[in-house]
Amino acid sequence: MTTEALSAPPTQTDRDAGWRDVAAVIGARVLSRLRIIGSAVRPLAWVLIGITLGFWILGQVAGWSEFTIAAIVIAITVALCSLFLIGRTAYDVSLDLARTRVVVGERAVGALTLANRGTRAILPSRIVLPVGSGRGEFGIQRLAPGEEAEELFAIPTQKRGVVKVGPVSVVRGDPLGLFERAHRRDEPVDLFVHPRTILFDGQSLGYLRDLEGLPAADLSRDDVSFHALLEYQPGDDLRHVHWKSTARTGTMMVRQYEETRRSHFVIGLSRSSGDYATSDDFELAISAAGSIGLRALRDSQRVDMRVQGRELPAGTGKQLLDSLSAVENSKPREGGIAELAGVLSATMPLASVVVLVCGSKVSSDDLRLACSRLPFGARALAVVADTSASAPALRRIGDADVITIGELDQIPLALQKVLA
Repeated sequence: MTTEALSAPPTQTDRDAGWRDVAAVIGARVLSRLRIIGSAVRPLAWVLIGITLGFWILGQVAGWSEFTIAAIVIAITVALCSLFLIGRTAYDVSLDLARTRVVVGERAVGALTLANRGTRAILPSRIVLPVGSGRGEFGIQRLAPGEEAEELFAIPTQKRGVVKVGPVSVVRGDPLGLFERAHRRDEPVDLFVHPRTILFDGQSLGYLRDLEGLPAADLSRDDVSFHALLEYQPGDDLRHVHWKSTARTGTMMVRQYEETRRSHFVIGLSRSSGDYATSDDFELAISAAGSIGLRALRDSQRVDMRVQGRELPAGTGKQLLDSLSAVENSKPREGGIAELAGVLSATMPLASVVVLVCGSKVSSDDLRLACSRLPFGARALAVVADTSASAPALRRIGDADVITIGELDQIPLALQKVLA
């Protein structure tokens, strides 16, 4: 290739392509600006602009001065209202929730602080704070340079869930509501509305011996965690005789052990809408699962919780309750308690205690099938949430204990019946 070919001037095609690129960039910027301007115009303003054009054309064509004057008056009004959009909204916004975790029924209290860090005053504005599907509005007066304004608010929580609070929007507009300009500030905050739970004391739901378990206070003649030496008693296993101590003391001594217990506690919570008669039953089931899980964590057990489709983080009490806050009903096609039990058995085969939580629409046959699918050797307990039940009930299905509760406060009494 020659030097002349490398330095050849651009052709007409190249220049046309360059102009098209420039026009595309300019067009994109203009379109972006028009979208910003259009987003600031409220529907009422578009109606008035259309009326203004109609009156002006009618006044000019028909010669009616009244319509012309009316068009001029409306146009001046719209123009004056648009002037309210002029001005800065450069607030420093701080959204602070006193607690990001509350129990359903409690109020979440927070504060919204706006500061003018600039060198010029900021005209009055309206602050919009989205809270879930609703929103709160605050009126902020004129802020001089360096001045701050604080608004306190309380969020009622009638329903369990994860509520997004924010982002805060600073809205500038006119008194007639023709124009509105919104600027988002700060980042949204997640408010966890935990289910109601109950703390109860009493014996744990059960341990099984295991080589990798935790030592317990119960002593045993036969285990793997050494505790002390005792004198031989008739019936003791001669394999545990400590011969060195026997030779030194002249008395036959045997080893005593602490029981080691397996502490893998698994909770299977059905969220299938087909398992529950009412939404209150579903909320009761979630509260029951949370209460039993917290009790197991207090017993220093490893807790795993699963619903249809996923496993819920439950390493700590906070994680467990946060996970339960976000649980929602699933469709029946995702399977009920029997399918969930099968998944538990496949993913957690070494569980020592499995608690299945479901609603009153689950039949005895389905419960029997679910319990038969649980890991071999695991202690099984089923909790049926039925708000129509006036008192806790206990029954036996296969190798599993099944308790029915109508209120959260009935859990301690129901578990006492199981452990009796």
